[in-house]
Amino acid sequence: MTTRDDLALANRLADAAGAAIRPFFRARYDTEIKADKSPVTEADRAAEAAIRAILEQERPGDGIIGEEYGSVREDAERVWILDPIDGTRSFIAGRPIFGTLIALTQAGWPTIGIIDQPIARERWAGMSGQPTTFNGKPVRTRACKALEGAGIATTSPHLFGEGDVPHYMALVAAVSGGSPRQGPVYGGDCYNYGLLASGFLDIVIESGLQSYDFAALVPVVEGAGGLMCDWNGEPLTAESEGHVLALGDPARLEDVLEALGSAPEHHHHDH
Repeated sequence: MTTRDDLALANRLADAAGAAIRPFFRARYDTEIKADKSPVTEADRAAEAAIRAILEQERPGDGIIGEEYGSVREDAERVWILDPIDGTRSFIAGRPIFGTLIALTQAGWPTIGIIDQPIARERWAGMSGQPTTFNGKPVRTRACKALEGAGIATTSPHLFGEGDVPHYMALVAAVSGGSPRQGPVYGGDCYNYGLLASGFLDIVIESGLQSYDFAALVPVVEGAGGLMCDWNGEPLTAESEGHVLALGDPARLEDVLEALGSAPEHHHHDH
């Protein structure tokens, strides 16, 4: 079972990642473009290496899946899932809205999640059965009475596949009621899910996320009273295709799914 010790360790991992990242922020460093065309920097690698060194020492039997250094013991009962810098493009642009994501999954289910912003020193921590905390104090999502006027965020409209765009635009239309002033907030990656957990956003919608992008988000959002699912309203699993919805107020789920128009058929797989 997940214990307070695991949560304490997760916080220690986030501390180590932040210490590795801070010297690189708005400084000079090397950047490479990976095969999938996403950027990676020395900071991503330094942060993940710092986390992995602690895990190998403290939890040698646990699996680790990391964005930069691959997988070890991924069939273990307990697996740590790491994304050292979620929002590398924000990091490179000097915007302090990226985050380090750390999740502990047990039998495939995320039981601990941390979203850490090491520049602002802001940390959301979620753990199964416990209220989500922000810098140690409990936070809650806010009520959202209607879809129109809801606070909605996504990292970038350019990240949606062609088949996703009409669904996304239909949701934006329902939320904005025709006014761009009620339209989406752009940028933010994982930071948006923390803001939703704290009650500053109502809906976050994205596609193309990998398991290391969303595993840590689930305990944070759900521990604050929110809901995470795919675009069909199904729970997120390791098999999910990366179409992610986070709602601060679960009462709006049917409205959101209706506005999206059920996501394209090929996104729905029966497992």
